[in-house]
Amino acid sequence: MMFTNSGYVFHPIRMLICAILGFTSGLPLFILLNLLQAWLRSEHVDLKSIGLFALTQFPYTWKFLWAPLMDRYAPRLHGWKPGRRRGWMFLMQLLVVGVVILMGLLSPQRDLMTIAVLAVALAFFSASLDISLDAYRRELLFDREQGLGNAIHVNAYKVAGIVPGSLALILADHLPWAEVFFITAGFMLPGIMITLAVKEPCVVCRTPKTLCEAVIEPFHEFISRDGCINALWVFVFIFLYKLGDSLATALSTSFYLDLGFTKTQIGVVAKSTSLWGSIAGGIIGGIWLIKLGINRGLWVFGVLQLVAIMGFAWLAEEGPVLVGLGIVIATEAFTSGLGTAAFTAYIARTTDSRYTATQLALFTSIASVPRTFANAGAGYLIDGTGWFVFFLICTMLSIPGMILLPKVAPWKTDDKEYMQKKGK
Repeated sequence: MMFTNSGYVFHPIRMLICAILGFTSGLPLFILLNLLQAWLRSEHVDLKSIGLFALTQFPYTWKFLWAPLMDRYAPRLHGWKPGRRRGWMFLMQLLVVGVVILMGLLSPQRDLMTIAVLAVALAFFSASLDISLDAYRRELLFDREQGLGNAIHVNAYKVAGIVPGSLALILADHLPWAEVFFITAGFMLPGIMITLAVKEPCVVCRTPKTLCEAVIEPFHEFISRDGCINALWVFVFIFLYKLGDSLATALSTSFYLDLGFTKTQIGVVAKSTSLWGSIAGGIIGGIWLIKLGINRGLWVFGVLQLVAIMGFAWLAEEGPVLVGLGIVIATEAFTSGLGTAAFTAYIARTTDSRYTATQLALFTSIASVPRTFANAGAGYLIDGTGWFVFFLICTMLSIPGMILLPKVAPWKTDDKEYMQKKGK
């Protein structure tokens, strides 16, 4: 089935590929963020140790270091040559499945250090999978399909959170944790099957001639574009814009458990509400950006995102009110989805199309730093201040990124003017 518009042929099958691979991309991260956290807390691991587990996600912040290797080389699996993108996709998916199953066989009380090592391995394989999937999607889609394809990918990425953040928690009330991890790992199979079924994009023949070229040129282009100072401002903004929102949700599952909600209530209400609120925010944010423009979207959505964090502080004072939980989580997820829509559009706009894979890895690595390093201290901060004050601090940490907006995304500069200024 195809749709034709002014000579352009639209293939829905490519959108389906984006959806399935987006789900595959999101599942490992949500295992680390939700399932692992709930497992450790249910096994009476203290908040400080759980907070430190955020450090196991450091591969997401450094994936740009080995992204050029995945641009330059193609794995060969026992004589099978699937191609550069499909080869890395298939290999990383298999490794993710193996690590998740192995992790579930351990005990948090006896094997906490081993679990931490496996969490680092899972983060590394997941980050590497993201590199290959981002590059594959960029090369699979025509230019006119990029917006729709990326939106579908992001929403499928969020839908993946249902499995470790909702279904797995419900199953954990009835099944041993080892079985829960095994079932969760099984949801990687559709991605593995689609990787085996699709063809390598023809554009991948344009590989860097040398490793040196693959490493140096993407960074050289970005720094020389507007100078080192402007490049630094962009880096700092990417780091700060989602800092408060990311920190506020770092130990959200532990927060819900500490308030007195059951794992089933968290799975049914909190996680599902968060998912659909986030998806709605992403879709509405994407549509709204058409009128607002990326710059103004960063301003408006950033303010809404900041205000919504205050809802967590209110909930910390009110206690386990189920309706309040749904409202607060939906509001935060919706505004976070709005902010993410503008933020990802800004990152995409900042990327040079000639070096998409490595530059995307660099920018998304910087964006993931708050989730990894800042969130690692969340447990200590909560232990010293309590949940209410903690959420007030998160609100304050949302302000520095907003302060940088006049520099990196002026309100009066629309998207067309920005692109003309960049000479694109």
